[in-house]
Amino acid sequence: MLLRRRSKYILADLDSGETLIIHLGMSGRMQIDHTTPGQFHHSPPVAQKHDHVVFHMEDGTRIAFNDARRFGAMDLVQTSAVEQHWLIDKLGPEPLGNQFDESYLIDALKKKSSPIKSALLDQRVIAGLGNIYVCEVLFRTGISPKRKASNLNASRIESLVPAIRDVLNEAIESGGSSLRDHRQTNGELGYFQHQFAVYDREGEACQNECGSKIFRIVQSGRSSFYCPKCQR
Repeated sequence: MLLRRRSKYILADLDSGETLIIHLGMSGRMQIDHTTPGQFHHSPPVAQKHDHVVFHMEDGTRIAFNDARRFGAMDLVQTSAVEQHWLIDKLGPEPLGNQFDESYLIDALKKKSSPIKSALLDQRVIAGLGNIYVCEVLFRTGISPKRKASNLNASRIESLVPAIRDVLNEAIESGGSSLRDHRQTNGELGYFQHQFAVYDREGEACQNECGSKIFRIVQSGRSSFYCPKCQR
C-alpha cells in the first residue's frame, strides 16, 4: 500500500489497483492499534464510539476511521481513475508545489469577482488552503479579506505566494493548529495556534501596534479575522 495526499484528501493506493480516497472532515482521525507498540502507536483496547470504518490488516493491525462529527468521507475507486474522480478533478494546484507561482495566481484571480478571502479558499484556485491560514496570509500581506480579488494589482497578488508558502511551512513545523480536534500522527497537539496574529483574536490589540483591534466578520459562512487599519 502506498500513501499519498491530494489537497485535503488522503489517497491509499492498494495492491488491488484501487485507491481509497479519505477525507477526515472536521474531527476524523485514523487510529492504529497494533500488538507491537511503536512511535506512532495508539492502542484502543476495544472498538470505540464513532468508529465508522475498521480495517483489519494481515499482520493483525487494526485501523479505525473515527469521526465524532461525521463530516468525513471515503470512496474506493480504480487508481487509474483517481484524477478523474469528482472530488479530485477540479482541484487547483498544491500551494507548496511547482505549479503554484505568481503568474498562475495572477491569472487565476483576474476574473474573480468574489472577495479575496473567498477566492483563496476556493479549492479550484488553490488546493488545501484552509480558513485559518488564509486569515494569517492576508494579515501578513496587508490585504483586507473584503477586497475584491480582481481589483488587486499584480504586485499585491504576487506578495500572496511567498506568504502562503511561509505560513504553511511554519504551520507544518509546528505540527498544525489544534483548536479542537486536530492531533499530530503521534497523538500530540499542534502548536501553530500560539503564533496566530489575527485568527481567533477578535477584540485583541493588533500585533503591529497600529492602535487598532482585531475584527471578525463572516464571509460565506466562515469567520474572517483582520486588522482594519493594517489591511486594505
